[in-house]
Amino acid sequence: MFTDPPYYDAFAYADLADIFLGWVKRAVKNPLSSLGLKDVAHMSPKHLEIVVNPAASKDGRGNKDSNWFEFQMKQAFEKYREIIKPDGIGVVVFAHKDTKSWETLISGIIESGWQVTASWPIDTERPNRQRAQGSAALGSSIHLVCRPRENPDGSLRIDDIGDWRDILSELPKRIHEWMPHLAEEGVVGADAIFACLGPALEIYSRYSSVEKASGEKVELKEYLEEVWAAVSREALNMIFKGADASGFEEDARLTAMWLWTLRTTANGCEEEIDESGPTKSLSGYGIEYDAARKIAQGLGAHLENLSNLVEVKGDTATLLSAASRTRYLFGKDATEAPRGKRKKKDPQMYFDFSGELNKIEEESGNISGELTGKPGSTVLDQLHQCMILFAAGRGEAMKRFLVEEGVGRNPLFWRLANALSALYPIVTDEKRWVDGVLARKKGLGF
Repeated sequence: MFTDPPYYDAFAYADLADIFLGWVKRAVKNPLSSLGLKDVAHMSPKHLEIVVNPAASKDGRGNKDSNWFEFQMKQAFEKYREIIKPDGIGVVVFAHKDTKSWETLISGIIESGWQVTASWPIDTERPNRQRAQGSAALGSSIHLVCRPRENPDGSLRIDDIGDWRDILSELPKRIHEWMPHLAEEGVVGADAIFACLGPALEIYSRYSSVEKASGEKVELKEYLEEVWAAVSREALNMIFKGADASGFEEDARLTAMWLWTLRTTANGCEEEIDESGPTKSLSGYGIEYDAARKIAQGLGAHLENLSNLVEVKGDTATLLSAASRTRYLFGKDATEAPRGKRKKKDPQMYFDFSGELNKIEEESGNISGELTGKPGSTVLDQLHQCMILFAAGRGEAMKRFLVEEGVGRNPLFWRLANALSALYPIVTDEKRWVDGVLARKKGLGF
């Protein structure tokens, strides 16, 4: 069995079908009769469409929410299982990045008596397709490989109870084995996260039910939280090449994992970048809020404590760029300095945030042009400060941060700089700025 099911709420398939139905009706009389449906005057039937559509109830299509979608998927996969032999195989194609859509689809598959045994990302998605325009859509279609959870006689296995402790013990080992293999094949970021679903779900879905020691049933949603955590921890170890990532504060861990997650998109940025011209200073890197929450949770970080790094608006969470954090990084630490004549700067050296630096100096009475504030409290803050100083041409201020303030003597600083250099999208200013800081390392004696 091979199927590419509806993508949750991504498209209104029936509405799109109306575009073509008019032409089909010119060639085929009553084109819907073969489906057992009454032909309609102008439009395709909408009530049978399996999608999530909050507005469906207003135009007579019925309630099409997440629960309805899951129930319909369950019914469909129950029918699939009826025609598949106990040793048969099924493949489900999905390329939706929304975590809710994945949970709903997988729940329908497992509840209908299938066991997910593997998953493979295959490059089937065009980066310029409609779904990818202005979004962080998956670069590959994830192919979930499934088998019926049945006895040899075709009856459904319903008495296999899994122990939650055993599953939690096996999960990290499975992810540790699978992630390096994906990396060797060039599968990283969001594609790698969802490609790990197969091996992870094989542990959970081999049982008809998973229970804790108390007898409480473990729902799929709770298990997927653990999967995200295991993948995040393993990815972080890969990002820092086996080094102990626990030495970094939560903001650095989250930034590295966030950028790694976006590596499968066209440019990994919330704003579109014209690669033919000069790059722009980005406001940040946006992903779905629920995905951001799960990434943070897996790394032991809390988004509510990182408001100076992550901005949440509606269903989107944005990792703020270094430039957009200028006032937070320098304003609160601006100190008194002798008043004097501001040094002239080449106008070409000014970026969007340069005016912000000037305001900070004026507010603090420091107009020497060298920003005598203190280094940030975390390694990431210190690196962002140096990146901004490099971009604004404040070489002496950056040298003071690295040498006199001792920032450059911390090996974690350079380790994080190297990691972010590899993770920042290549067309962004931030990639150039962090590389500029790294280029000063040897000259400063580090």
